[in-house]
Amino acid sequence: MKLNIIKIGGNVIDNPRSCKKFLEDFAAFEGSKILIHGGGKVATKIAVKLDVETKMVDGRRITDLPMLEVVTMVYGGLVNKQIVAQLQALGCNAIGLTGADGGVILAKKRAVKDIDYGYVGDIEKVDNKLIDNFLQNNLTPIFAPLTFDKEGNMLNTNADTQASSVAVAMAEQYEVNLIYCFEKKGVLSDPEDDNSVIQKLTPKIYADYKASGAINAGMIPKLDNAFAALQKGVAKVTICHADELNQALTEGTRGTQIIL
Repeated sequence: MKLNIIKIGGNVIDNPRSCKKFLEDFAAFEGSKILIHGGGKVATKIAVKLDVETKMVDGRRITDLPMLEVVTMVYGGLVNKQIVAQLQALGCNAIGLTGADGGVILAKKRAVKDIDYGYVGDIEKVDNKLIDNFLQNNLTPIFAPLTFDKEGNMLNTNADTQASSVAVAMAEQYEVNLIYCFEKKGVLSDPEDDNSVIQKLTPKIYADYKASGAINAGMIPKLDNAFAALQKGVAKVTICHADELNQALTEGTRGTQIIL
């Protein structure tokens, strides 16, 4: 059995036109599917209204207790439920989840090394049997980037990592196709040229582009997760523009193919 797991980036969620088209394409696809979404800039906007300071280090959010309350409300509530409601209107029987719901994704609070990221979760276990139960009952899981720990804390969790972890867990039961959708056409050899898509990315090519600085910043953890997923049993990984989801699902030729 085939299963498509799609991760949608926060910048697409922030763009009403792109988000609408993506959700239409996602809903129209009739095969088994799971969606993992990022948070976008909504949490930062809500934090300003609540007088909660946003702290970032190298593009990563520091999640102290006040910010944890914000991201739990925004990611698990506002963003997740808006996506679920729109998918329901499009005929997709979606169910919105965080990792805490049904204990489906257990994590642990990240240990402090050079930087204390606060209530950020590193995933320990994904309950693939529970997710499979949803799928078998014709429900489409929509995961917010939130997990929980054994002490009962909610944890802010990187959505790219969450997508990779869910894909690896589900690969025990399915032939998994993992697709990362964001605002670019794929992995670019020249960050200034949106058409410089690397069609096939191997570990060697990846290492060369990292060394040159062409691949940097937020793309590195995304690709690290992509390669890790393939190494642990995921059948296929693609990185593409959100507008090209339909082609990526049906043709498999869009964006960047990650290969070992």
